[in-house]
Amino acid sequence: MPPKAIPEYGPFLVFEGVEGAGKTTQASLLAEWLELCGKKFTISREPGGTEVGEAIRHVVQNRPDIEVPRKTELLLYLAARAAFVRDVVRPVLERGELFIADRFSMSTYAYQGYGRGLELNEVYRLDRFATDGLVPDLYLVLDLSVETGRDRQKASDKNNDRLELSGDEFLEAVRSGYHELVNSDDRAHLIDANGTIDEVHNRVKNLLRREMPATFALLGD
Repeated sequence: MPPKAIPEYGPFLVFEGVEGAGKTTQASLLAEWLELCGKKFTISREPGGTEVGEAIRHVVQNRPDIEVPRKTELLLYLAARAAFVRDVVRPVLERGELFIADRFSMSTYAYQGYGRGLELNEVYRLDRFATDGLVPDLYLVLDLSVETGRDRQKASDKNNDRLELSGDEFLEAVRSGYHELVNSDDRAHLIDANGTIDEVHNRVKNLLRREMPATFALLGD
C-alpha cells in the first residue's frame, strides 16, 4: 500500500502583542478586507473557539477573584489550545484554507514564560504537546508601550482581566519577552501599533504582502 499523502496545509497567521495593542481590532479589519477581496478564511480567538476553550478563558481571564497558581494558569491555557488545534485550526488548514488566530503559542511564551517566570524550555515542551507540533507560518506582533496600552484601554472603558491586573512590571516583562521572541524567530515580525487604526492596518497589509505573497500580494486595497 502506498504511503498516505501529507495534506497541503493552508496558511496560518497569528496576531500577538501586549494589552491594548489592538490585536482584536486589527484581526477584525483584516477579516473585513479579505471578505471584500473574496478570500476564503476562518478567524477565531485563543483561548476560545471551542466550548471548553471559552469556559477556560472565563476562569483564567475573567475571574480575578479566583487565585490561579502560575503552573495551573499555564496548563489551563494549554488545555484550551489542545482543543482549539484539534477542533478548529487543523480542519481549516487541512482544507488548504487560511486561518487567522487572535493569539496562539507565542502568548504563552511571553505571558507565562517571560511574565510569570516559568522555565521557558518546559513551557515550549508542554506547548508542543498541546499543539501536536503545529506552528504558525507568520506571527504579527503588535508593539506598543505598556503605558499607551493602558491609556487606550481606559479610553475604551474596558474592564481589566486577570493578566492586566498583574501590574505594569509583569506587562513590561511580557513586552520585553515578545521582543526577544521576535528576534529569535524568523516567522515573527514586530509591527508598530502606534498611530491610527487605519495606519496600523496598512502596516499589517504591507507586511502580509511582503511575507506571504502567494496569499496576499494580488489582493487589492
